[in-house]
Amino acid sequence: MRVEEVRVCIARVGGTNCDLETKLAFEDLGVRVDVVHMSRLVGRGLSDYHILVFPGGFSYGDHIRAGAVWAKELLAKLMGELKGFLEEGKPILGICNGFQVLVEAGLLPGFEGISPYPEAALATNNSNVYECRWVYLKHENRGNCVFTWKLDHGALVRMPVAHAEGKLVFPSGKAEKVLEKLYENDQLVFRYAKPDGTYAEGEYPYNPNGSFHDIAGICNPWGNVFGLMPHPERAYYGWQLPDWTRLREPPEYGDGRLIFESAVEYVARKF
Repeated sequence: MRVEEVRVCIARVGGTNCDLETKLAFEDLGVRVDVVHMSRLVGRGLSDYHILVFPGGFSYGDHIRAGAVWAKELLAKLMGELKGFLEEGKPILGICNGFQVLVEAGLLPGFEGISPYPEAALATNNSNVYECRWVYLKHENRGNCVFTWKLDHGALVRMPVAHAEGKLVFPSGKAEKVLEKLYENDQLVFRYAKPDGTYAEGEYPYNPNGSFHDIAGICNPWGNVFGLMPHPERAYYGWQLPDWTRLREPPEYGDGRLIFESAVEYVARKF
């Protein structure tokens, strides 16, 4: 498939606010992108698309807890479509609130496919405040994740976070077993790190939310569903970098571009 034939669907509901930035990022790569409200997506379906994105924001005002309402709506109205999308190996990306939606819907960590109940949670930040800052991320994946295969293992990248509920936690008493499974399946994708490349080890503000094992992003066992709290669409262009004015010549692109580029090239080769 040619890159220009790749079609991306960015889903949205009331409260999402990062759909246009995400659209611009994908369009820069030459693909076709539609931002589709959930009410229209239910009637249209997903069969025409190759990549599905749940963007950042505050879906339904994060009523009950972040991502919970949209997740239940997805399962009630698009379960069959989601299953088909997954079985075809098509990529699904959840950014920030989208990550929260994927966890609440049981798509992540998704050890056995779509779980009938959440296997993890994204809880309130340890700081108990909304965290909006640039962070360092260490790439832990060994090639399984279709959104990061262009990144070297151990690569250090920068992206911003903007969330109040980003602390990834697992069921009490089972966290270590879940972590072991994540490593075994190559599902661990990003961990929060310090500028020198060492892990944050829970230290604030390098780990901005207190997430277990400094986890910032995970994928499913097949690598085609990926969720992360940082915003790659806000680190796509070089002029978006927080220190770009100090550079004599800022780079054309930031680290976030590799996330979108990896997915697009994967689809173009596979389908």
